[in-house]
Formats: sequence, structure tokens, C-alpha cells
Amino acid sequence: MLELKNICFKKDGKEILKSINLKLLDDKFYVITGPNGSGKSTLAKIIMGIEKPTSGTILFNDIDITNKTITERANMGIGFAFQQPAVFKGITVYDLLKVAIKKDITKVEACNILSKVGLCALNYVDREVNTSLSGGELKRIELATILARKPILSIFDEPEAGIDLWSFNNLIEVFKQIEEDSKGITLIISHQERILNIADKIILLENGKIKEVGDKSILKDIFSCPKGGDLCE
Repeated sequence: MLELKNICFKKDGKEILKSINLKLLDDKFYVITGPNGSGKSTLAKIIMGIEKPTSGTILFNDIDITNKTITERANMGIGFAFQQPAVFKGITVYDLLKVAIKKDITKVEACNILSKVGLCALNYVDREVNTSLSGGELKRIELATILARKPILSIFDEPEAGIDLWSFNNLIEVFKQIEEDSKGITLIISHQERILNIADKIILLENGKIKEVGDKSILKDIFSCPKGGDLCE
């Protein structure tokens, strides 16, 4: 379980998150959505330890992790996928998977992992994780590292950003599989209706505050905004 207690965050004198109180339960699939600038990505970074809250407490399985580092949180079972995945010149996809899992694996095992995210493994396992890969390919490789690690809490920050339609459709299928298989917590930051549709719970963030937490029934409110509204496509 992840619990946020009165999380506040200020940067450059601006209050970005205001008294966030939230409980995320095991074996659940959550999506945080809201208008641009509502604090979604900031909240994800605070959970991972990339940003530190100005005040408040973060509990992970009843352990206070508020002041723990990114590495400490990762070792406790928290995984994070960025909007823009990192590139690693000189490191192959195979190497990256071994680093993610923290043990030696065969190339056959690596190929099995890559196939789960829709990559033709033989074409990718020995490729460098560099700018020769497209945004969609990098996203799927990063997703493969998280699937391989099997973290207790998996956080995906706008996984649909900058990828093509085929890759997005493939991501949806992977997330559906995660929802079926996961015994931990999956948390996605997104405003895409198809991702919202597969969530157990939707958390609507607005102006740095939690406006509503609910099931898919709140989608009609989110997507019925007038033309030009913040959440309308």
C-alpha cells in the first residue's frame, strides 16, 4: 500500500500541490488525470523521490519513505517510467534488461521479455539504447525493463507521449496484461480515455488538489467538458 499524507509542494514560490491525501491499495490499477499544470507529473516524481515534498509524509507498506533516495525506493520495489525515456550510448537492450533485473539472464530470457511489449526480440536484443531508436521503441524498451523487474509499485508518467498510434495500441494491450497479472500497484499519469477506461480507480487532479476519486463512472464528467476545456482533445 502507498499512502500520501498532507503532501504539499512549492517551487519558485508557487504552490503546485496542496494537501494531497491519497491511499493506493495493492492489486489495483490507478490513473491520475487532470488539466495541464494540475500537478500530475510532479506528484509522480514526488512518489519516486525525484522531487521532495515541501511538507507531508509518504508511507510505502507502512514504512516512511519521505526522505529516502530514488535508489532506496527502487530497491524497495518502486519503478518509474519517464515521459521521455533515457538513452544509453554503448549499452545494449540486453545489458539494460540485466541491469534492471539485477541478475544475469540469457538472451532467450531477454527475448521473451521484449516479446511481451511487442518487439521482435532478435531485432532489438543487441541494439544500443540510443537515438537510433524511435520514441515508441524506447518507450517499449523502458516498459520491458519495468515488467522484468516486477516492482511492487509501477509508475508510468504519460506513457502515450510522443509515440505513434501502433505503439500506443500496443501499450494499451500491455497495460491490460499488467492489470490482469499484477499483484502490486500500477499508477499511470494520463489523460487518454482508453487508458482511463482500464483503470480500477481514477484520480482527478485540479489546481494541485484532488478533486475526485472514483471508478469509470466519473469519465462522463471528465470528457463532457465544453469545447476548449482543459481535458477535451
